[in-house]
Amino acid sequence: MDTIIDLNPDTAVELLGFQNNNITMLTHIFPKLKIVARGTEIKVSGADDDVQEFENRISLLERHIEQFGKLTETDIINITAMEDDSFYSLNQTDGNVIVHGREGKIIKAITPNQKRLVESAEKNDMVFVVGPAGTGKTYTAVALAVKALKNKQIKRIILTRPAVEAGENLGFLPGDLRDKLDPYLQPLYDALWDMMPMQKLVTMMEDKVIEIAPLAFMRGRTLDNAYVILDEAQNATSAQLKMFLTRMGKNAKFFITGDITQIDLPKHQQSGLILADRILRGVKGIDFIYMDNKDVVRHHLVTKIINRYEAYENEMEEAAQKRRAEREAAKRSETADNAI
Repeated sequence: MDTIIDLNPDTAVELLGFQNNNITMLTHIFPKLKIVARGTEIKVSGADDDVQEFENRISLLERHIEQFGKLTETDIINITAMEDDSFYSLNQTDGNVIVHGREGKIIKAITPNQKRLVESAEKNDMVFVVGPAGTGKTYTAVALAVKALKNKQIKRIILTRPAVEAGENLGFLPGDLRDKLDPYLQPLYDALWDMMPMQKLVTMMEDKVIEIAPLAFMRGRTLDNAYVILDEAQNATSAQLKMFLTRMGKNAKFFITGDITQIDLPKHQQSGLILADRILRGVKGIDFIYMDNKDVVRHHLVTKIINRYEAYENEMEEAAQKRRAEREAAKRSETADNAI
């Protein structure tokens, strides 16, 4: 099937991208199709179902541009990856927006699991969010915290991480403790900087309305009237996570986010996040949201990288199971021979 899609002249330039970069990206997303753009037309060749799907996605992309005035690489990935078109309502009102960030940036849940996360936060005081890198776990949680602060539902935001070294040694970094830890906590700063003016953020941090600190600094505290987010929770030990969870005070919301495939603890220590999943699941007021590769909202290569690593790890696990089975069979055979 061959078809020509006539683009809206008002949205064509944004949709095609600089030097047709967006079309190049779409050719990778739809590898079974031949896609050629000329002027405000896109010629598409391929199987009927694939061409129809492509036309539907182009229509969604155009409507996105009409509403928001721009189209980013992330927008293209999210819109073309959706399994349910109705989820991404391009006629949605501000009621669906979590918060408006700097320069009018609209921050909202994009994927189905991110939407479930937002809904869960409304119903539960403690939410665990488990999933791979790039799925918006922490970013969505920070957006919800900023919204609650702006609406005066809470008095402060507390963001924390366990200070576990991911292959580096913090002791060799220059400066005092704050200098050593600030780079490690940078992802939390980055999320906040997206959501409020720099001067306002600096003032709030000076006034301790927003606090970013290592997990160890939570010991002995009671966290009232706060939205508290523990990031990288897979690197908290069971004792550390129990300590953190029991800091919960009145009118507090706790978010615990982590990726159990990227644990940097010593091998003899169990991740507190894995144990918490086993112990706390089913407790009323506590919810667990599980993200997957379909929720990745970073560069399209991130999803491919995650998929390849998962395939490799599964292959290694199958090989290990086969070796264990062979050893058990050898032991049984040896026992039988000795008995004879």
